[in-house]
Amino acid sequence: MKTWISSWKGSVQPRKQRKYRYKAPKHVRGKLLSAHLSKELRQKYKCRSIRVRKGDKVKIVRGEFRGKEGKIERVDLKKSRVYLPQIEVVKKDGSKAKFPIPASNLVILELEANDKRRIQKQD
Repeated sequence: MKTWISSWKGSVQPRKQRKYRYKAPKHVRGKLLSAHLSKELRQKYKCRSIRVRKGDKVKIVRGEFRGKEGKIERVDLKKSRVYLPQIEVVKKDGSKAKFPIPASNLVILELEANDKRRIQKQD
């Protein structure tokens, strides 16, 4: 039995969409972890969105932490979530935990520019 089909065209059913994302291999999951660029970066690189990476400066545009900015601390491919250093929730026992944010709820303000190929691809 084939677990993931690369030729899948899409479905209206949310359960099939979730299943596609859940069973996708890492190289495809990474492409699903993209966020919109800010207006300045969009004009500079002539593209609308790009994959998020550790070190990118982002702004949260949806959710309870809307308006906060920070550099990406960790990208979790398995859960398709991003972690920022100052975004935490306080648990009932008083301890703090990092709050996972979907990449689609972010806008990239600055790209982490150590990798020249990442920038060249967008030119």
